[in-house]
Amino acid sequence: MKQIELFTDGSCKGNPGPGGWAALLRMGRHEKELSGSDPETTNNRMEMTAVIRGLSALIEPCQVDIYTDSKYVIDGITKWVHGWKKRGWINASKKPVKNAELWHDLIEAVARHQIEWHWVKGHSGHPENERVDALANQAADRALVGEG
Repeated sequence: MKQIELFTDGSCKGNPGPGGWAALLRMGRHEKELSGSDPETTNNRMEMTAVIRGLSALIEPCQVDIYTDSKYVIDGITKWVHGWKKRGWINASKKPVKNAELWHDLIEAVARHQIEWHWVKGHSGHPENERVDALANQAADRALVGEG
């Protein structure tokens, strides 16, 4: 099974507002950058989209180390999702889970792979996190001016 590193980030100009996401896939010395935007979204949606799109770019099951600065994504997929499923996609506050369609997409995306989650402190000088942050911000800027 191939060993992949996936670095992800999301950005939003206003929350909600125009947003961008980015993913950096690395296998050995080979790298691939992905990014995209949405004209009206939230930061959490962009964080999730970055992981979903990064994993979806893999054409076969892999061992993936995912690095993100989003506790929302990590806690959601490793802790909260189990309770949401049991409660019929109702959160602990007895309200529908936000971004449920993306959580379903993320569940499907991670199911194919062996995943190890790593939290990275944002804006702390982590080279790959800074790189995907810049890419996500560039994508959000494109969405802001209508080029997304």
